Amino acid sequence: MTRDPMYDIEKKLPFRVLTEENWQHWKTWGYVIIRDVVPREKVESLAATLWTFSELDPDDEETWYRPKVENHAMPELCGSGMVEIYQHQHLWDIRQEPRLYDAFVDIWDREALWVTLDRANLNPPNRRNRQFKGFIHWDIDTSVDPLPFDVQGIVSLVDTNPEMGGTQAYPDMFRGFDDWVATQPADRNPWRPDTEGIGEPAPLVMKAGDLLIFNSLLAHGVRANTSEHQVRLAQYVSMFPADEANAALVEERVTSWREKVTPKKAAFPGDPRGWEKKDPVAELSPLGERLLGLRSWQDESVSARQ
Repeated sequence: MTRDPMYDIEKKLPFRVLTEENWQHWKTWGYVIIRDVVPREKVESLAATLWTFSELDPDDEETWYRPKVENHAMPELCGSGMVEIYQHQHLWDIRQEPRLYDAFVDIWDREALWVTLDRANLNPPNRRNRQFKGFIHWDIDTSVDPLPFDVQGIVSLVDTNPEMGGTQAYPDMFRGFDDWVATQPADRNPWRPDTEGIGEPAPLVMKAGDLLIFNSLLAHGVRANTSEHQVRLAQYVSMFPADEANAALVEERVTSWREKVTPKKAAFPGDPRGWEKKDPVAELSPLGERLLGLRSWQDESVSARQ
């Protein structure tokens, strides 16, 4: 099976955040955890917002188990703590954090990037009416030839441990993907690997402010929170090459930010309460404007790193 050229990219830009060791780990195992990317105050502000937005009290465990209507189209995520919040200021404060941007520049080896307009996660312990068991999947079609390339990312808002329900993955499968595929039947599920007989997935343990970047070929998923009283909180955030020539996509992204409209995601229809409509439009830095698509990367009038 051939692969997208990004799998074998040779770095041209100097590293900004990653080290050579980080880079080799990324290429070998399909992920890298970069420590202390987001300042503590930004992490704590978003964490507090997620508690409020979810109508849960961090100091009252009874609120964690109120019945919840989950209207997305991915039943395997029911009970996993997905929070459909997309345009809040505290999300944007992290998205436009320069060190986070620099980490994705290192991965893509290019500066003109857009940020994903993604959601967050608040995952209480898996008890009482929460019966989430965890899952493993890919977010790319692994049957396509050439094998596509994509990048995903998560910022942890709390210190985690293996029991807290964070990200889990199969790095060995990533490293030996071609050999693994050769053992699979022709009609295998290209989105959900058969993991029987290959052991348990590895927990990818992070601390508050850490950034996990992983290749979409890494089989991964949310881990069940089996702790007694600990809650996992995280923001999903990644970056990808800007597509400024796509005027319709630029307008869609800018409208989503300005009007606080849920991005077009078939599986995630948005918050049925419409709470984000009550919030002010998030303020963007010059870097944030470029990461959204509001300002072109060709515009040199203002420093993009601000």
